[in-house]
Amino acid sequence: MRIGILGLGRIGAFHAETLASLDAVDSIVVADPFADAARSAAERFGAEVADSPEAVLAAGVDGVVVAAATDAHPSLILAAVEAGVPVFCEKPVARTMAEGVEVLKAIAGRDVPVQIGFNRRFDAAFVAARAAVRRGELGKLHTVRSTTLDPAPPPAAYIAASGGIFRDCSVHDFDVIRWVTGREVSEVYAVGGNRGADFIREAGDADTTGAILTLDDGTIAVVSNSRHNARGYDVRMEIHGFADSIAVGLEDKLPLRSVEPGATFPAGTPHDFFMDRFATAYRTELTAFTEVVAGARPSPCTIEDALEAGWIAEACTLSLREHRPVTVAEVRRG
Repeated sequence: MRIGILGLGRIGAFHAETLASLDAVDSIVVADPFADAARSAAERFGAEVADSPEAVLAAGVDGVVVAAATDAHPSLILAAVEAGVPVFCEKPVARTMAEGVEVLKAIAGRDVPVQIGFNRRFDAAFVAARAAVRRGELGKLHTVRSTTLDPAPPPAAYIAASGGIFRDCSVHDFDVIRWVTGREVSEVYAVGGNRGADFIREAGDADTTGAILTLDDGTIAVVSNSRHNARGYDVRMEIHGFADSIAVGLEDKLPLRSVEPGATFPAGTPHDFFMDRFATAYRTELTAFTEVVAGARPSPCTIEDALEAGWIAEACTLSLREHRPVTVAEVRRG
């Protein structure tokens, strides 16, 4: 099949490399506002260069990957759907929830599939955790712990435009909690602080946060996030039930140092970046998209899914600001 890529920054170039290696993909057409980025991708991956998103969509592509800046996501999703081209778009759907809801309304009733990029749904351990929960191996759940710790903050320009740590980082935890447990979040209570980079505080954001989520069946989920984890990129999940407990991320590249006498775990080189930690998951995710394009499966992560995680992020943002519990229903009402 022939796949278009819109946006060739860090993640777009990474997706181009992955797509070029997939047997299902015969050719790639790329576009980026910066001509040098498009030319570089063409040279590295044998891609064709188009001078605009419209030109990519008119180039006979079977599907399109949107890896452009967040502000462009709504218009590019809608353009692809209008052209009848299945689309994969990196999260978020839009900069604001209101814009995301409008995108959902605009594509309602259309048969063109849209897949939003939440890569943890394609990580083998998270997949196994979900299967264990769905099979009832853990019994009734009582506690979930989910962690995302970055080795260092992103650039100041990214922080200023990210919408905040809950919207751009924690949202991955929120999505995977919903996906693994099969439950919805009803209420949140969030805290946060700044003890690191001044530019994060100046942007009105927190560099380290914690959130208690109450799921709709009473299960408690604890989410921990930070921009500062010098040992590496740490993503883990624990799921505790009345019959058993399991964990994702307890492997030799875990960026944690044990001080137990005689302990040798973890013994590997710690993960240092999300592309290292989730390289295989990204490949599986884009392979799934080629299956969506081929009509072999429905979208494994819909706009509705992405918006549900977004509402949890909105509730946490409000909770942190107002120092109180917030229901998801409250922010959904707006």
